[in-house]
Amino acid sequence: MDKWMTLRHLSVFLVVCEENSMTGAAKRLHMTQPSVSQTIRELEDDYEVCLFERLGRRLYITPAGQSLLSYARQILSLTSQAEQALHSFSRTVPVRIGASVTIGEVFLVELLQHLKKGSPAQETLSEIHNTSELEQMLLRDDIDLALVEGDISSPYLLSSPFMVDELVIVVPPDCPLAQRASLSVQELRSLTMYLREEGSGTRDLFLHTIEQHHTAVHIAGSFNNTEALKKVVMAGLGATILSRRLVADDIAAGTLVPLAVDHVTFNRIFKIVHHKDKFITPPLQAVIQACQQHEQWF
Repeated sequence: MDKWMTLRHLSVFLVVCEENSMTGAAKRLHMTQPSVSQTIRELEDDYEVCLFERLGRRLYITPAGQSLLSYARQILSLTSQAEQALHSFSRTVPVRIGASVTIGEVFLVELLQHLKKGSPAQETLSEIHNTSELEQMLLRDDIDLALVEGDISSPYLLSSPFMVDELVIVVPPDCPLAQRASLSVQELRSLTMYLREEGSGTRDLFLHTIEQHHTAVHIAGSFNNTEALKKVVMAGLGATILSRRLVADDIAAGTLVPLAVDHVTFNRIFKIVHHKDKFITPPLQAVIQACQQHEQWF
């Protein structure tokens, strides 16, 4: 017969030794007395030893039992230490978050503050890149989670939505179209557009949407910086499209004017993305939960 010994066997054996009673061990372990007796019998049968002498209603540990007791204490102590080390590791290992540029500007700082408040000892490392760069970082395991607004193409990555974001085309106040209540999508052809760089979710959504409406725009520049895009529009050089969250103050101040386009909306979903094989530790789960519940604290 194959000989086998589990941590359960050792745990039950140790409690029997400490209680010096099968019945006492059963009460302490919330087991039945026959189950405790069966566990001890399995050890004795598999290793062909007697661990306890049963004399009357008392148990007396044998030399074989004393030998096993020494090992059992060491093994269970090391097991407990290993569990504590792993729990400690899962709580203290840095969480690596990547965010796309828009999310980095409208959400990431608030998220980091929320995480710090909830778990001051947990270190969180963060980076801002465009969506395509973050996708590659996830595949290389350079980051644990990514918060993106663009589409993810890799079948090895899983994504889930957590926030709706509206994009808005903005022009300077002296732009002739700024006086219009709305315009057709074809009239966008008259605009000189400055867009985010290739690989940006903002750029991809805008271009894909106008292509669906069988039109195009003249692109005069590609920037990877939101402030630069706003400045080039304020300078009267053209128009851009950005998250409404990023230009709300500028619109309120009158330095940028939003354009309404008939029958067209530029809405997108912010998503949490991770590798399908990624082990979700408690700190990672806390980040995911914080994003999904952002309306309660944002």
